[in-house]
Amino acid sequence: MTLPMVLLIILIIAALVLFSIETLPADVIALGLMMALILAGILPATIAFEGFGSDTSMMILGILILTAALVRTGIVQILSRKIFQSVGNSKNQLFWIITGSAGLLSAFISNTATAAFYTPMTIGLSRRLKIHPSKMLMPMAFATILASSVTLVGTSTNVVVSGLLTQYGLPPLGMFELTPVGIPILIVGLLYMFFIGRHLIPVRDTEDHDLQKDILSYCSEFKVTETSPWAGKSLNEIGLGQEYDLYVLRILKATGIPVEPRANTILQPGDRVLIEGNKNNLITLREENLVEFTGEFEQESEMTKGLSLAEVILLPGSTLIGRTLRGVNFRERYGLQVLGINRKGETIRRRISLTRLQVGDQLLLQGNQGTIQGLGKNINFRVVSGQLDVMPETNKAPLALGIFGGVILLVSFNILTLPVGVMLGALVVFITRCITPEEAYRQVNWGAWLLIACMLALGQAMEVTGLASLLADEIVGLIGLSHPILLLSTFFFLSLILTQPMSNQAAAVIITPIAMQAALHLGFNPRTFAIMIAIGASNSFITPLEPACLMVYGPGNYRFFDFVKVGSILTFLIYGIAVLMVPWIWPL
Repeated sequence: MTLPMVLLIILIIAALVLFSIETLPADVIALGLMMALILAGILPATIAFEGFGSDTSMMILGILILTAALVRTGIVQILSRKIFQSVGNSKNQLFWIITGSAGLLSAFISNTATAAFYTPMTIGLSRRLKIHPSKMLMPMAFATILASSVTLVGTSTNVVVSGLLTQYGLPPLGMFELTPVGIPILIVGLLYMFFIGRHLIPVRDTEDHDLQKDILSYCSEFKVTETSPWAGKSLNEIGLGQEYDLYVLRILKATGIPVEPRANTILQPGDRVLIEGNKNNLITLREENLVEFTGEFEQESEMTKGLSLAEVILLPGSTLIGRTLRGVNFRERYGLQVLGINRKGETIRRRISLTRLQVGDQLLLQGNQGTIQGLGKNINFRVVSGQLDVMPETNKAPLALGIFGGVILLVSFNILTLPVGVMLGALVVFITRCITPEEAYRQVNWGAWLLIACMLALGQAMEVTGLASLLADEIVGLIGLSHPILLLSTFFFLSLILTQPMSNQAAAVIITPIAMQAALHLGFNPRTFAIMIAIGASNSFITPLEPACLMVYGPGNYRFFDFVKVGSILTFLIYGIAVLMVPWIWPL
Protein backbone atom coordinates (compact mmCIF):
# COMPACT_ATOMS: atom_id res chain seq x y z
CA MET A 1 0.00 0.00 0.00
CA THR A 2 1.46 3.35 -1.06
CA LEU A 3 1.67 6.52 1.03
CA PRO A 4 -1.08 8.31 -0.98
CA MET A 5 -3.38 5.32 -0.30
CA VAL A 6 -2.68 5.51 3.43
CA LEU A 7 -3.32 9.25 3.49
CA LEU A 8 -6.52 8.79 1.52
CA ILE A 9 -7.81 6.15 3.95
CA ILE A 10 -7.05 8.47 6.88
CA LEU A 11 -8.94 11.30 5.20
CA ILE A 12 -11.94 9.07 4.45
CA ILE A 13 -12.08 7.88 8.09
CA ALA A 14 -11.80 11.49 9.32
CA ALA A 15 -14.63 12.53 6.98
CA LEU A 16 -16.80 9.65 8.22
CA VAL A 17 -16.26 10.73 11.82
CA LEU A 18 -17.07 14.36 11.03
CA PHE A 19 -20.18 13.38 9.06
CA SER A 20 -21.29 11.29 12.05
CA ILE A 21 -20.84 13.86 14.83
CA GLU A 22 -22.28 16.71 12.73
CA THR A 23 -20.13 19.44 14.26
CA LEU A 24 -19.84 20.99 10.80
CA PRO A 25 -22.30 21.08 7.88
CA ALA A 26 -21.87 18.23 5.39
CA ASP A 27 -20.96 20.57 2.53
CA VAL A 28 -18.20 22.18 4.62
CA ILE A 29 -16.79 18.74 5.45
CA ALA A 30 -16.83 17.79 1.76
CA LEU A 31 -15.09 21.05 0.82
CA GLY A 32 -12.48 20.43 3.51
CA LEU A 33 -11.95 16.89 2.24
CA MET A 34 -11.40 18.11 -1.31
CA MET A 35 -8.88 20.73 -0.16
CA ALA A 36 -7.07 18.12 1.94
CA LEU A 37 -6.75 15.90 -1.14
CA ILE A 38 -5.14 18.79 -3.01
CA LEU A 39 -2.86 20.01 -0.20
CA ALA A 40 -1.68 16.48 0.61
CA GLY A 41 -0.66 15.99 -3.01
CA ILE A 42 -3.08 13.11 -3.52
CA LEU A 43 -4.98 14.82 -6.32
CA PRO A 44 -3.94 17.72 -8.59
CA ALA A 45 -6.15 20.79 -8.28
CA THR A 46 -7.08 20.65 -11.96
CA ILE A 47 -8.58 17.18 -11.50
CA ALA A 48 -10.12 17.95 -8.09
CA PHE A 49 -12.00 20.96 -9.47
CA GLU A 50 -13.36 19.07 -12.47
CA GLY A 51 -16.39 18.04 -10.42
CA PHE A 52 -17.74 21.60 -10.48
CA GLY A 53 -17.95 21.61 -14.26
CA SER A 54 -18.85 17.97 -14.74
CA ASP A 55 -22.00 16.65 -16.36
CA THR A 56 -23.12 15.45 -12.94
CA SER A 57 -22.91 18.83 -11.21
CA MET A 58 -24.59 20.60 -14.14
CA MET A 59 -27.38 18.01 -14.17
CA ILE A 60 -28.03 18.53 -10.49
CA LEU A 61 -27.93 22.31 -10.80
CA GLY A 62 -30.44 22.24 -13.66
CA ILE A 63 -32.75 19.88 -11.76
CA LEU A 64 -32.60 22.11 -8.66
CA ILE A 65 -33.55 25.18 -10.73
CA LEU A 66 -36.44 23.38 -12.44
CA THR A 67 -37.69 22.12 -9.07
CA ALA A 68 -37.47 25.66 -7.67
CA ALA A 69 -39.60 26.87 -10.60
CA LEU A 70 -42.25 24.23 -9.88
CA VAL A 71 -42.33 25.30 -6.25
CA ARG A 72 -42.37 29.01 -7.10
CA THR A 73 -45.33 28.68 -9.46
CA GLY A 74 -47.34 26.65 -6.95
CA ILE A 75 -47.54 23.24 -8.68
CA VAL A 76 -47.08 21.40 -5.40
CA GLN A 77 -49.57 23.61 -3.55
CA ILE A 78 -52.16 23.15 -6.30
CA LEU A 79 -51.77 19.39 -5.98
CA SER A 80 -52.07 19.70 -2.20
CA ARG A 81 -55.31 21.65 -2.53
CA LYS A 82 -56.76 19.05 -4.90
CA ILE A 83 -55.93 16.27 -2.46
CA PHE A 84 -57.34 18.27 0.44
CA GLN A 85 -60.60 18.72 -1.43
CA SER A 86 -60.87 15.10 -2.63
CA VAL A 87 -60.23 13.28 0.65
CA GLY A 88 -63.43 12.01 2.23
CA ASN A 89 -63.83 10.53 5.68
CA SER A 90 -62.06 7.25 4.97
CA LYS A 91 -58.78 6.83 6.87
CA ASN A 92 -57.59 4.16 4.46
CA GLN A 93 -58.37 6.40 1.50
CA LEU A 94 -56.37 9.17 3.13
CA PHE A 95 -53.38 6.85 3.48
CA TRP A 96 -53.35 5.88 -0.18
CA ILE A 97 -53.99 9.39 -1.49
CA ILE A 98 -51.23 10.91 0.65
CA THR A 99 -48.59 8.23 0.10
CA GLY A 100 -49.48 7.56 -3.54
CA SER A 101 -49.42 11.19 -4.63
CA ALA A 102 -46.29 11.94 -2.56
CA GLY A 103 -44.54 8.99 -4.18
CA LEU A 104 -45.62 10.03 -7.68
CA LEU A 105 -44.42 13.60 -7.17
CA SER A 106 -41.17 12.50 -5.55
CA ALA A 107 -40.33 10.43 -8.62
CA PHE A 108 -39.71 13.70 -10.48
CA ILE A 109 -38.64 16.22 -7.84
CA SER A 110 -36.55 16.00 -4.70
CA ASN A 111 -38.03 13.81 -1.95
CA THR A 112 -36.95 16.51 0.52
CA ALA A 113 -39.00 19.14 -1.31
CA THR A 114 -41.98 16.78 -1.54
CA ALA A 115 -41.85 15.93 2.17
CA ALA A 116 -41.57 19.63 3.04
CA PHE A 117 -44.81 20.45 1.25
CA TYR A 118 -46.70 17.33 2.30
CA THR A 119 -45.90 17.59 6.02
CA PRO A 120 -48.34 20.42 6.91
CA MET A 121 -51.05 18.96 4.68
CA THR A 122 -50.63 15.51 6.24
CA ILE A 123 -50.89 16.96 9.74
CA GLY A 124 -53.99 18.97 8.88
CA LEU A 125 -55.79 16.08 7.17
CA SER A 126 -54.85 13.65 9.96
CA ARG A 127 -56.32 15.93 12.60
CA ARG A 128 -59.46 16.43 10.52
CA LEU A 129 -60.03 12.67 10.36
CA LYS A 130 -58.98 12.23 14.00
CA ILE A 131 -55.86 10.23 13.15
CA HIS A 132 -52.73 10.90 15.16
CA PRO A 133 -50.23 12.57 12.78
CA SER A 134 -47.53 10.03 13.67
CA LYS A 135 -49.54 7.33 11.88
CA MET A 136 -49.40 9.27 8.61
CA LEU A 137 -46.17 11.30 8.67
CA MET A 138 -43.73 8.37 8.60
CA PRO A 139 -45.57 6.57 5.75
CA MET A 140 -45.60 9.85 3.80
CA ALA A 141 -41.85 10.40 4.33
CA PHE A 142 -41.09 6.77 3.43
CA ALA A 143 -43.22 7.09 0.26
CA THR A 144 -41.08 10.01 -0.95
CA ILE A 145 -37.93 7.93 -0.43
CA LEU A 146 -39.39 4.76 -1.99
CA ALA A 147 -39.96 6.69 -5.23
CA SER A 148 -36.25 7.52 -5.56
CA SER A 149 -35.63 4.62 -7.94
CA VAL A 150 -38.62 5.24 -10.21
CA THR A 151 -36.81 7.76 -12.46
CA LEU A 152 -33.30 9.05 -12.93
CA VAL A 153 -34.21 12.44 -11.44
CA GLY A 154 -36.00 10.94 -8.43
CA THR A 155 -32.88 11.57 -6.36
CA SER A 156 -29.53 13.19 -7.00
CA THR A 157 -27.89 9.91 -5.93
CA ASN A 158 -29.02 8.35 -9.22
CA VAL A 159 -27.52 11.29 -11.10
CA VAL A 160 -24.21 10.87 -9.24
CA VAL A 161 -24.05 7.15 -10.06
CA SER A 162 -24.93 7.93 -13.69
CA GLY A 163 -22.04 10.37 -13.84
CA LEU A 164 -19.64 7.82 -12.38
CA LEU A 165 -20.67 5.32 -15.06
CA THR A 166 -19.51 7.70 -17.77
CA GLN A 167 -16.06 7.85 -16.16
CA TYR A 168 -15.69 4.17 -17.04
CA GLY A 169 -16.76 4.71 -20.64
CA LEU A 170 -20.28 3.38 -20.04
CA PRO A 171 -23.50 5.10 -21.16
CA PRO A 172 -25.26 7.17 -18.48
CA LEU A 173 -28.48 5.94 -16.93
CA GLY A 174 -31.60 6.57 -18.98
CA MET A 175 -34.47 8.66 -17.62
CA PHE A 176 -36.64 5.58 -17.01
CA GLU A 177 -33.97 2.88 -16.95
CA LEU A 178 -34.53 2.27 -13.24
CA THR A 179 -38.34 2.24 -13.55
CA PRO A 180 -38.77 -1.57 -13.96
CA VAL A 181 -37.25 -2.10 -10.51
CA GLY A 182 -38.33 1.23 -9.02
CA ILE A 183 -42.08 0.69 -9.45
CA PRO A 184 -42.10 -2.72 -7.67
CA ILE A 185 -40.09 -1.16 -4.82
CA LEU A 186 -42.62 1.66 -4.50
CA ILE A 187 -45.65 -0.64 -4.63
CA VAL A 188 -44.29 -3.25 -2.21
CA GLY A 189 -43.09 -0.52 0.14
CA LEU A 190 -46.50 1.16 0.27
CA LEU A 191 -48.27 -2.17 0.76
CA TYR A 192 -45.93 -2.98 3.63
CA MET A 193 -46.57 0.41 5.27
CA PHE A 194 -50.33 -0.01 4.88
CA PHE A 195 -50.67 -3.55 6.24
CA ILE A 196 -47.76 -3.70 8.70
CA GLY A 197 -45.59 -0.59 9.02
CA ARG A 198 -48.17 1.93 10.21
CA HIS A 199 -49.34 -0.47 12.94
CA LEU A 200 -45.79 -0.58 14.34
CA ILE A 201 -45.70 3.20 14.79
CA PRO A 202 -46.41 4.18 18.42
CA VAL A 203 -48.56 7.09 19.59
CA ARG A 204 -46.74 8.84 22.42
CA ASP A 205 -48.87 11.89 23.01
CA THR A 206 -52.32 13.25 22.34
CA GLU A 207 -53.49 16.45 20.73
CA ASP A 208 -54.09 17.77 24.28
CA HIS A 209 -50.36 17.79 24.98
CA ASP A 210 -48.94 19.41 21.90
CA LEU A 211 -46.09 21.87 21.77
CA GLN A 212 -48.25 24.98 21.81
CA LYS A 213 -50.28 24.15 24.92
CA ASP A 214 -47.21 22.90 26.77
CA ILE A 215 -45.32 26.15 26.33
CA LEU A 216 -48.26 28.54 26.83
CA SER A 217 -48.47 27.46 30.47
CA TYR A 218 -45.13 29.20 31.08
CA CYS A 219 -46.26 32.67 30.04
CA SER A 220 -46.82 35.40 32.60
CA GLU A 221 -47.27 39.15 32.82
CA PHE A 222 -45.83 41.93 34.97
CA LYS A 223 -46.33 45.66 35.40
CA VAL A 224 -43.57 48.25 35.71
CA THR A 225 -44.21 50.30 38.87
CA GLU A 226 -43.16 53.87 39.68
CA THR A 227 -40.47 52.57 42.08
CA SER A 228 -39.21 49.79 39.81
CA PRO A 229 -35.47 50.01 39.04
CA TRP A 230 -36.40 48.97 35.50
CA ALA A 231 -38.41 52.13 34.83
CA GLY A 232 -36.65 54.22 32.20
CA LYS A 233 -34.36 51.37 31.09
CA SER A 234 -34.29 49.55 27.77
CA LEU A 235 -34.87 45.83 27.38
CA ASN A 236 -31.22 45.44 26.45
CA GLU A 237 -30.13 47.10 29.71
CA ILE A 238 -32.49 44.96 31.80
CA GLY A 239 -31.20 41.72 30.27
CA LEU A 240 -34.20 39.50 30.90
CA GLY A 241 -32.77 36.88 28.57
CA GLN A 242 -29.25 36.90 29.95
CA GLU A 243 -30.11 37.19 33.64
CA TYR A 244 -33.36 35.23 33.95
CA ASP A 245 -33.66 33.24 30.71
CA LEU A 246 -37.00 34.94 30.06
CA TYR A 247 -38.30 36.25 26.74
CA VAL A 248 -40.43 39.32 26.15
CA LEU A 249 -43.40 38.56 23.91
CA ARG A 250 -45.39 41.79 23.99
CA ILE A 251 -45.46 45.19 25.68
CA LEU A 252 -48.63 47.15 26.39
CA LYS A 253 -47.66 50.76 27.05
CA ALA A 254 -49.32 52.70 29.85
CA THR A 255 -51.16 54.64 27.14
CA GLY A 256 -52.86 51.39 26.05
CA ILE A 257 -50.84 51.06 22.82
CA PRO A 258 -49.27 47.63 22.21
CA VAL A 259 -45.72 47.66 20.85
CA GLU A 260 -43.42 44.98 19.52
CA PRO A 261 -40.45 44.49 21.86
CA ARG A 262 -37.08 45.59 20.60
CA ALA A 263 -33.70 45.72 22.31
CA ASN A 264 -33.91 49.52 22.50
CA THR A 265 -37.54 49.62 23.76
CA ILE A 266 -37.69 51.75 26.93
CA LEU A 267 -39.96 50.60 29.76
CA GLN A 268 -41.99 53.28 31.51
CA PRO A 269 -44.08 53.14 34.72
CA GLY A 270 -47.46 51.54 33.98
CA ASP A 271 -46.17 49.43 31.10
CA ARG A 272 -47.35 45.83 31.12
CA VAL A 273 -44.95 43.18 29.79
CA LEU A 274 -45.84 39.70 28.59
CA ILE A 275 -42.97 37.24 29.18
CA GLU A 276 -42.32 33.55 28.63
CA GLY A 277 -39.90 31.14 30.25
CA ASN A 278 -39.28 28.35 32.72
CA LYS A 279 -41.52 28.61 35.79
CA ASN A 280 -38.54 28.48 38.12
CA ASN A 281 -37.11 31.57 36.41
CA LEU A 282 -40.48 33.33 36.63
CA ILE A 283 -40.57 32.58 40.34
CA THR A 284 -37.03 33.91 40.76
CA LEU A 285 -37.99 37.20 39.11
CA ARG A 286 -41.17 37.44 41.16
CA GLU A 287 -39.24 36.98 44.44
CA GLU A 288 -36.85 39.82 43.64
CA ASN A 289 -39.73 42.34 43.68
CA LEU A 290 -38.33 44.30 40.75
CA VAL A 291 -41.78 44.55 39.14
CA GLU A 292 -45.40 43.82 40.01
CA PHE A 293 -46.71 40.54 38.63
CA THR A 294 -50.33 40.76 37.50
CA GLY A 295 -51.06 37.01 37.43
CA GLU A 296 -50.80 34.14 35.00
CA PHE A 297 -51.23 35.10 31.36
CA GLU A 298 -54.48 34.12 29.68
CA GLN A 299 -54.42 33.50 25.93
CA GLU A 300 -57.42 35.73 25.18
CA SER A 301 -56.34 38.67 27.34
CA GLU A 302 -56.00 42.22 26.08
CA MET A 303 -52.24 41.70 25.71
CA THR A 304 -52.60 39.07 23.01
CA LYS A 305 -54.97 40.83 20.65
CA GLY A 306 -53.53 40.50 17.15
CA LEU A 307 -51.05 37.81 18.20
CA SER A 308 -51.08 34.44 16.44
CA LEU A 309 -49.19 31.17 16.80
CA ALA A 310 -47.54 29.00 14.19
CA GLU A 311 -45.51 25.83 14.24
CA VAL A 312 -42.85 25.65 11.53
CA ILE A 313 -40.20 23.12 10.51
CA LEU A 314 -36.69 24.18 9.59
CA LEU A 315 -36.00 22.95 6.05
CA PRO A 316 -32.77 21.46 4.66
CA GLY A 317 -30.76 24.23 3.02
CA SER A 318 -32.12 26.87 5.40
CA THR A 319 -29.74 29.74 6.10
CA LEU A 320 -30.54 29.31 9.81
CA ILE A 321 -29.07 25.81 10.15
CA GLY A 322 -26.10 25.76 12.51
CA ARG A 323 -26.83 29.26 13.80
CA THR A 324 -28.49 30.50 16.96
CA LEU A 325 -31.61 32.64 17.27
CA ARG A 326 -29.55 35.36 18.88
CA GLY A 327 -26.85 35.11 16.22
CA VAL A 328 -29.32 35.77 13.40
CA ASN A 329 -31.30 38.39 15.38
CA PHE A 330 -34.39 36.27 14.79
CA ARG A 331 -36.92 38.62 16.36
CA GLU A 332 -35.57 41.68 14.58
CA ARG A 333 -35.21 39.84 11.27
CA TYR A 334 -38.62 38.14 11.15
CA GLY A 335 -40.70 40.16 13.60
CA LEU A 336 -41.61 36.95 15.45
CA GLN A 337 -40.85 35.47 18.86
CA VAL A 338 -39.73 31.85 19.25
CA LEU A 339 -41.58 30.37 22.22
CA GLY A 340 -39.97 26.97 22.01
CA ILE A 341 -38.06 24.44 19.94
CA ASN A 342 -39.03 20.79 19.57
CA ARG A 343 -36.17 18.60 18.44
CA LYS A 344 -36.72 14.90 17.81
CA GLY A 345 -39.66 14.78 20.18
CA GLU A 346 -37.98 16.76 22.98
CA THR A 347 -39.08 20.32 23.77
CA ILE A 348 -36.19 22.73 24.33
CA ARG A 349 -37.11 25.67 26.56
CA ARG A 350 -33.95 26.76 28.35
CA ARG A 351 -31.54 29.08 26.56
CA ILE A 352 -33.24 28.56 23.24
CA SER A 353 -31.68 31.79 22.02
CA LEU A 354 -28.27 30.09 22.26
CA THR A 355 -29.35 26.73 20.80
CA ARG A 356 -27.86 25.98 17.39
CA LEU A 357 -30.66 25.13 15.00
CA GLN A 358 -30.76 21.83 13.10
CA VAL A 359 -32.65 20.45 10.12
CA GLY A 360 -36.10 19.31 11.18
CA ASP A 361 -36.31 21.51 14.29
CA GLN A 362 -39.93 22.41 14.97
CA LEU A 363 -40.29 26.02 16.15
CA LEU A 364 -43.30 27.50 17.89
CA LEU A 365 -43.58 31.12 16.79
CA GLN A 366 -45.78 33.93 18.05
CA GLY A 367 -46.38 37.29 16.46
CA ASN A 368 -48.54 39.39 14.21
CA GLN A 369 -50.99 37.32 12.18
CA GLY A 370 -50.00 38.91 8.88
CA THR A 371 -46.32 38.26 9.54
CA ILE A 372 -47.02 34.62 10.31
CA GLN A 373 -49.07 34.22 7.14
CA GLY A 374 -46.08 35.44 5.16
CA LEU A 375 -43.99 32.53 6.42
CA GLY A 376 -45.62 30.36 3.75
CA LYS A 377 -43.35 32.00 1.16
CA ASN A 378 -40.16 31.80 3.25
CA ILE A 379 -37.66 29.23 1.99
CA ASN A 380 -36.29 28.59 5.50
CA PHE A 381 -39.53 27.23 6.99
CA ARG A 382 -42.53 25.10 6.26
CA VAL A 383 -45.66 25.93 8.27
CA VAL A 384 -47.16 22.85 9.97
CA SER A 385 -49.70 24.42 12.35
CA GLY A 386 -52.79 23.03 10.66
CA GLN A 387 -53.18 25.57 7.85
CA LEU A 388 -51.76 25.04 4.39
CA ASP A 389 -49.20 27.45 3.05
CA VAL A 390 -50.11 30.76 1.49
CA MET A 391 -50.72 30.12 -2.20
CA PRO A 392 -48.17 31.74 -4.49
CA GLU A 393 -49.11 33.29 -7.80
CA THR A 394 -50.10 30.29 -9.91
CA ASN A 395 -50.79 31.86 -13.30
CA LYS A 396 -47.54 30.40 -14.69
CA ALA A 397 -47.96 26.98 -13.10
CA PRO A 398 -49.10 25.28 -16.37
CA LEU A 399 -46.14 26.80 -18.21
CA ALA A 400 -43.63 25.60 -15.61
CA LEU A 401 -45.17 22.13 -15.64
CA GLY A 402 -45.07 22.09 -19.44
CA ILE A 403 -41.39 23.04 -19.49
CA PHE A 404 -40.56 20.33 -16.98
CA GLY A 405 -42.58 17.77 -18.93
CA GLY A 406 -40.91 18.83 -22.18
CA VAL A 407 -37.47 18.29 -20.66
CA ILE A 408 -38.49 14.80 -19.51
CA LEU A 409 -39.72 13.91 -23.00
CA LEU A 410 -36.64 15.27 -24.79
CA VAL A 411 -34.36 13.30 -22.50
CA SER A 412 -36.50 10.15 -22.54
CA PHE A 413 -36.40 9.94 -26.37
CA ASN A 414 -32.64 10.66 -26.37
CA ILE A 415 -33.11 13.88 -28.32
CA LEU A 416 -31.02 15.64 -25.68
CA THR A 417 -28.74 14.36 -22.95
CA LEU A 418 -29.91 14.97 -19.39
CA PRO A 419 -27.33 17.72 -18.61
CA VAL A 420 -28.26 19.61 -21.78
CA GLY A 421 -31.98 19.02 -21.29
CA VAL A 422 -32.21 20.28 -17.71
CA MET A 423 -30.00 23.29 -18.36
CA LEU A 424 -32.12 24.16 -21.40
CA GLY A 425 -35.17 23.87 -19.15
CA ALA A 426 -33.52 26.18 -16.63
CA LEU A 427 -32.89 28.73 -19.38
CA VAL A 428 -36.52 28.58 -20.53
CA VAL A 429 -37.99 29.03 -17.03
CA PHE A 430 -35.76 32.09 -16.65
CA ILE A 431 -36.77 33.55 -20.02
CA THR A 432 -40.49 32.94 -19.40
CA ARG A 433 -40.20 34.42 -15.88
CA CYS A 434 -41.60 31.32 -14.23
CA ILE A 435 -38.88 32.12 -11.75
CA THR A 436 -36.28 34.88 -11.73
CA PRO A 437 -32.59 34.03 -11.43
CA GLU A 438 -32.52 35.81 -8.07
CA GLU A 439 -35.42 33.70 -6.73
CA ALA A 440 -33.89 30.51 -8.10
CA TYR A 441 -30.50 31.22 -6.57
CA ARG A 442 -32.16 31.83 -3.19
CA GLN A 443 -34.15 28.60 -3.35
CA VAL A 444 -31.50 26.28 -4.79
CA ASN A 445 -29.89 24.12 -2.12
CA TRP A 446 -26.34 25.19 -2.81
CA GLY A 447 -25.10 23.09 0.09
CA ALA A 448 -26.26 19.90 -1.63
CA TRP A 449 -24.71 20.98 -4.92
CA LEU A 450 -21.38 21.87 -3.26
CA LEU A 451 -21.36 18.56 -1.37
CA ILE A 452 -21.75 16.52 -4.55
CA ALA A 453 -19.24 18.55 -6.59
CA CYS A 454 -16.62 18.21 -3.84
CA MET A 455 -17.26 14.52 -3.21
CA LEU A 456 -16.69 13.75 -6.89
CA ALA A 457 -13.05 14.61 -6.22
CA LEU A 458 -12.92 11.77 -3.69
CA GLY A 459 -14.06 9.33 -6.35
CA GLN A 460 -11.29 10.59 -8.62
CA ALA A 461 -8.74 10.22 -5.81
CA MET A 462 -9.74 6.60 -5.24
CA GLU A 463 -9.09 5.89 -8.90
CA VAL A 464 -5.86 7.86 -9.23
CA THR A 465 -4.24 6.34 -6.13
CA GLY A 466 -5.40 2.82 -6.95
CA LEU A 467 -7.24 2.50 -3.63
CA ALA A 468 -10.50 1.51 -5.33
CA SER A 469 -8.76 -1.30 -7.19
CA LEU A 470 -7.00 -2.49 -4.02
CA LEU A 471 -10.18 -2.56 -1.94
CA ALA A 472 -12.02 -4.30 -4.78
CA ASP A 473 -9.35 -7.04 -4.83
CA GLU A 474 -9.66 -7.47 -1.06
CA ILE A 475 -13.45 -7.77 -1.17
CA VAL A 476 -13.34 -10.18 -4.10
CA GLY A 477 -10.69 -12.27 -2.33
CA LEU A 478 -12.80 -12.38 0.82
CA ILE A 479 -16.05 -13.35 -0.89
CA GLY A 480 -14.68 -15.46 -3.72
CA LEU A 481 -15.20 -15.58 -7.46
CA SER A 482 -18.18 -17.92 -7.48
CA HIS A 483 -20.64 -15.79 -5.52
CA PRO A 484 -21.66 -12.81 -7.69
CA ILE A 485 -25.02 -12.44 -5.89
CA LEU A 486 -23.24 -12.34 -2.54
CA LEU A 487 -20.90 -9.72 -3.98
CA LEU A 488 -23.86 -7.65 -5.20
CA SER A 489 -25.46 -7.96 -1.75
CA THR A 490 -22.25 -6.84 -0.06
CA PHE A 491 -22.11 -3.62 -2.05
CA PHE A 492 -25.84 -3.00 -1.50
CA PHE A 493 -25.45 -3.16 2.27
CA LEU A 494 -22.16 -1.26 2.26
CA SER A 495 -23.82 1.65 0.47
CA LEU A 496 -26.83 1.38 2.79
CA ILE A 497 -24.66 1.46 5.92
CA LEU A 498 -22.57 4.38 4.71
CA THR A 499 -25.67 6.50 4.05
CA GLN A 500 -26.27 6.62 7.81
CA PRO A 501 -23.23 8.74 8.82
CA MET A 502 -23.00 10.61 5.50
CA SER A 503 -25.21 11.72 2.64
CA ASN A 504 -26.52 9.24 0.07
CA GLN A 505 -24.51 10.91 -2.67
CA ALA A 506 -21.25 10.79 -0.69
CA ALA A 507 -21.78 7.11 0.10
CA ALA A 508 -22.36 6.35 -3.58
CA VAL A 509 -19.17 8.19 -4.54
CA ILE A 510 -17.12 6.05 -2.14
CA ILE A 511 -18.65 2.65 -2.92
CA THR A 512 -19.25 2.87 -6.69
CA PRO A 513 -15.56 3.00 -7.79
CA ILE A 514 -14.79 -0.04 -5.61
CA ALA A 515 -17.74 -1.98 -7.00
CA MET A 516 -16.91 -1.06 -10.59
CA GLN A 517 -13.33 -2.27 -10.18
CA ALA A 518 -14.53 -5.50 -8.60
CA ALA A 519 -16.92 -6.12 -11.50
CA LEU A 520 -14.24 -5.41 -14.10
CA HIS A 521 -11.72 -7.70 -12.38
CA LEU A 522 -14.21 -10.58 -12.37
CA GLY A 523 -15.57 -9.95 -15.86
CA PHE A 524 -19.06 -9.03 -14.59
CA ASN A 525 -21.31 -6.28 -15.88
CA PRO A 526 -20.30 -3.12 -13.93
CA ARG A 527 -23.66 -1.52 -14.69
CA THR A 528 -25.40 -4.16 -12.56
CA PHE A 529 -23.26 -3.23 -9.57
CA ALA A 530 -23.73 0.51 -10.10
CA ILE A 531 -27.54 0.16 -10.17
CA MET A 532 -27.49 -2.02 -7.04
CA ILE A 533 -25.54 0.71 -5.24
CA ALA A 534 -27.90 3.44 -6.49
CA ILE A 535 -30.84 1.52 -5.01
CA GLY A 536 -29.06 0.76 -1.75
CA ALA A 537 -27.87 4.33 -1.23
CA SER A 538 -31.25 5.85 -2.11
CA ASN A 539 -33.44 3.76 0.17
CA SER A 540 -32.44 4.67 3.69
CA PHE A 541 -35.13 3.85 6.26
CA ILE A 542 -33.38 2.32 9.26
CA THR A 543 -32.48 5.67 10.84
CA PRO A 544 -34.19 9.09 10.72
CA LEU A 545 -31.11 10.78 9.24
CA GLU A 546 -32.62 11.17 5.76
CA PRO A 547 -33.81 14.82 5.41
CA ALA A 548 -37.37 13.70 4.57
CA CYS A 549 -37.46 11.73 7.83
CA LEU A 550 -35.89 14.54 9.86
CA MET A 551 -38.75 16.84 8.85
CA VAL A 552 -41.39 14.53 10.34
CA TYR A 553 -39.36 13.47 13.39
CA GLY A 554 -40.53 16.30 15.65
CA PRO A 555 -44.17 16.67 14.46
CA GLY A 556 -44.64 12.89 14.70
CA ASN A 557 -43.04 12.75 18.17
CA TYR A 558 -40.97 9.79 17.03
CA ARG A 559 -37.96 8.17 18.65
CA PHE A 560 -34.83 6.90 16.92
CA PHE A 561 -35.77 3.26 17.42
CA ASP A 562 -39.15 3.80 15.72
CA PHE A 563 -37.36 4.11 12.40
CA VAL A 564 -35.19 1.06 13.15
CA LYS A 565 -38.27 -1.01 13.99
CA VAL A 566 -40.40 0.06 11.01
CA GLY A 567 -37.60 0.63 8.51
CA SER A 568 -35.57 -2.57 9.03
CA ILE A 569 -38.26 -4.86 7.62
CA LEU A 570 -38.83 -2.45 4.73
CA THR A 571 -35.09 -2.38 3.98
CA PHE A 572 -34.92 -6.18 3.69
CA LEU A 573 -37.99 -6.20 1.44
CA ILE A 574 -36.30 -3.70 -0.89
CA TYR A 575 -33.10 -5.75 -0.81
CA GLY A 576 -35.09 -8.84 -1.80
CA ILE A 577 -36.64 -7.05 -4.76
CA ALA A 578 -33.32 -5.56 -5.86
CA VAL A 579 -31.28 -8.77 -5.58
CA LEU A 580 -33.89 -10.65 -7.64
CA MET A 581 -34.68 -8.05 -10.29
CA VAL A 582 -31.40 -6.16 -10.87
CA PRO A 583 -29.39 -9.21 -12.11
CA TRP A 584 -32.41 -10.24 -14.20
CA ILE A 585 -32.90 -6.85 -15.92
CA TRP A 586 -29.15 -6.07 -16.11
CA PRO A 587 -27.56 -9.53 -16.49
CA LEU A 588 -24.25 -10.11 -14.77
